Formats: sequence, C-alpha cells, structure tokens
Amino acid sequence: MPVTIQETAAVETDKVHALVLLLRSRSYEEIRQRMYDNPPGSPWWSACKIELDIRNGEQMAAALSATSNVLEKLRGSTQHFEQLAETLHESTKEVMDMLAGTKEAGRRLEIAVYVTIGITLVQLFNLIFEVFRKR
Repeated sequence: MPVTIQETAAVETDKVHALVLLLRSRSYEEIRQRMYDNPPGSPWWSACKIELDIRNGEQMAAALSATSNVLEKLRGSTQHFEQLAETLHESTKEVMDMLAGTKEAGRRLEIAVYVTIGITLVQLFNLIFEVFRKR
C-alpha cells in the first residue's frame, strides 16, 4: 500500500515535534548551530526554527511584561510629579502673596517713619521756638 502525502506529513510533524521537545533543554547557541548545519526544510532545521521562534516569543512576552510594569511605574511617578508640581505652584503663589503683603507693610512703615520724622522735627522747632521766646 502506498504512503500518502498526509501520512508523510503527519510523520514529519511528529518527528519535528519530538525534535522540538529534545531541543527544549539545549542552549540557544547549540540550537542555532544545528539549524545552520541542516538544510532548510529538514526536520532538524524546522525543529530548530520552531524552538527559536518559541524562545523569541517567550522573550518578547517577558519584555512586553517588563515594559508594561515600567510604564505603570512611570505613570505613577508622573502622577506624583504632577501632585508635587501643583503643591509647588500653590506654595509659590502663597509666597508671592506674602511678599506682596510684606511690600505693602513696608510702604506703610516707610510712611510711618516719614510721619514720625516730620512730627519730631515739628516738635523740635516748637521746642526751639519756645526756648527763644522765653529769652
């Protein structure tokens, strides 16, 4: 009885699957070397290609997971920095308001000093006038 193409393909698939299982414990470099030592399309080449694709997929999944974790941390840090920036803005605004109040108080103090000097001079002239008037 002749062997059909489907049976041959099933045997090849089983052979490749068994080789993939064998390659699971091998190093990345060994798998690459075996792949390049065998012609494309051979069961060894196919098994090596599949195993490398599986490992690359696993590495991509791990990298995506790590990237997702980093992005989540960055999102949290960004929110924290936004809160800090808002707090800094409010504090700066309060300091500006205090400085404006201090400036206004300084103007009032300046006016009070001028008034005090003026009153002192008037009192001094009045005292001198009284001293000279009695003589």
